[in-house]
Formats: sequence, C-alpha cells, structure tokens
Amino acid sequence: AQVVESGGGSVQVGGSLRLSCTVSGLTFDDYVMGWFRQAPGKEREGVSCISRSGATIYYANSVNGRFTASRDNTKNTLYLQMNSLKPEDTAMYYCAAGLRSVCPDSWSAPGTFGSWGQGTQVTVSS
Repeated sequence: AQVVESGGGSVQVGGSLRLSCTVSGLTFDDYVMGWFRQAPGKEREGVSCISRSGATIYYANSVNGRFTASRDNTKNTLYLQMNSLKPEDTAMYYCAAGLRSVCPDSWSAPGTFGSWGQGTQVTVSS
C-alpha cells in the first residue's frame, strides 16, 4: 500500500490548514483510517480515527472541537481540517490505515494501524 500525506505548512496561531491523505494499493473502504502526530522529542500520538464509512469519528481531547476528520471513499482520500491552530499543534502529521471493521478502543495506539505515510509537517507560530 502507498499512503501519501499533503497539505502541511506554516501558519500563525488561530489559523487553519487542511491535510489530505491519498491511499493506493488497498481497498480503501475496508480500512479504518487514522491521523497521528509527533512533535520533536515526543511520542507519536493519535489525533483521530474514522470508521470505514466515515460515520463514526474519534478525536483526541486535545483537538476535539478544533479538528475535523473526513474521508471520501470514491477518491481513496482522507482529510483533516484543522482550525484554531495552537503552537502545541506543531508536529509531523501522519496518516495510517488499519484493516479493521471499526476503530477499536486502542485506536490512539500506533500499533493499531499497519500502513503509514511519510508525514507532512505542520508548524504553528505565534
């Protein structure tokens, strides 16, 4: 499988960015999809998990209400709309695919997902 993120960049506090993730080489709607991020010196943390249909979405408490995940199964693409960005949102953002029927309780653990992209950098400055 090939997983490719895009849309990262530099933005000021309070700004917005939209990340995209295109997937090929697998049957996209067989997979739950996740967004993760990793800041320098920190562990990779789960940001969001979205079910195969897109009907159920989980968020980390730190982004709930500011970030919105979505997917378009006709385009094999996952999105992350990020609003009201804060300096602590600065990180490398990764997209991941997991061959599961639903987002498990352990969705925020990186081991839940088997296919990963290379990441896209998001930098929020004050």
